[in-house]
Amino acid sequence: MTMPNVPLFRILDANLDRAREGLRVVEEWCRFGLDDPALAALCKQLRQELGRWHRSEFRAARDTPGDVGTDLTHAREQVRADIPAVLQANLCRVQEALRVLEEYGKVCDPAMGTACKRMRYQTYTLESKLLLSNRRHKLQQAKLCLVTMEIDALNETVAAALEGGVRLVQYRDKDSDDPIRFERAKMLRSLCHQYQALFIVNDRVDLALAVEADGVHLGQQDLPVAAARRLLGSDRIIGRSTTNPEELARAMQEGVDYVGVGPVCATPTKPDKAVAGLDYVRYAAAHSTLPWFAIGGIDGQNLSEVMAAGAERVAVVRAIMKAADPAQAARQIIAQLEGAPLMHPTPDVA
Repeated sequence: MTMPNVPLFRILDANLDRAREGLRVVEEWCRFGLDDPALAALCKQLRQELGRWHRSEFRAARDTPGDVGTDLTHAREQVRADIPAVLQANLCRVQEALRVLEEYGKVCDPAMGTACKRMRYQTYTLESKLLLSNRRHKLQQAKLCLVTMEIDALNETVAAALEGGVRLVQYRDKDSDDPIRFERAKMLRSLCHQYQALFIVNDRVDLALAVEADGVHLGQQDLPVAAARRLLGSDRIIGRSTTNPEELARAMQEGVDYVGVGPVCATPTKPDKAVAGLDYVRYAAAHSTLPWFAIGGIDGQNLSEVMAAGAERVAVVRAIMKAADPAQAARQIIAQLEGAPLMHPTPDVA
């Protein structure tokens, strides 16, 4: 070996610690946040394999007081906006450490370089599964979807709804110019992520990508699902509006993540849509293999009737956006939904 052992061993020691620490952060969320034994087991397996490469001579070379990098930091390290930001930061940390271990490990032991390269690719797969699982997990948990409408106090109303427990917001704006839509969507996404809520953009895949939304909701006349999936990737959510059994069957075949079922009642939001009624709600309850939200003119007055037809999730517009107290309106709807037994459980998240 042409270079002194001590600097090399210090590099290997520091990055073995860094990779294992990052994996432990991710593992805790897989275990306690997602209740996902497969992802938790993968993190543990990677930690243990790294531990087997952590030789005593690497540890003996450690010199924490003399490490010039211990005081180096960045402002972004002081704040994490939400759980996904924590996971992303730590996955990046693991991947960077594994790349260092792959290169410097070759000097110490070629087998170490090979093992770290393999583990690095495993963390890329873990990252994809984790982002997918995290969003799908949130979707499974959401009982109430708030669909926005154009009002003066948009941000304040959505913030109040989030305070009241809403964890899925769909930004719907048919008339504003794109620069206005972009700024509003950015603000709403930021609000939603402060509350660890999903933020979905109605119709516009390009806008969803531009503001880094969690997904998009497509109508029957919007971009085909396959094209939207190619643009959005596998980790973002795609919803689909359906008004009849044929559209529901097609949506399930297209591979969307959830569907809207309605309009249940007449609504000024979509005056040109024929009412699907409670019969379609009953059909969806019996046949849908996807999470689904009854939508269309639903409020506190008719919610119990919609639930009696089999709905366990609902999407509302005016019931919250026009409420005198949006937070309280959200709380009341969620309380009513959570009081109902799960008659038609949806598939488990992988």
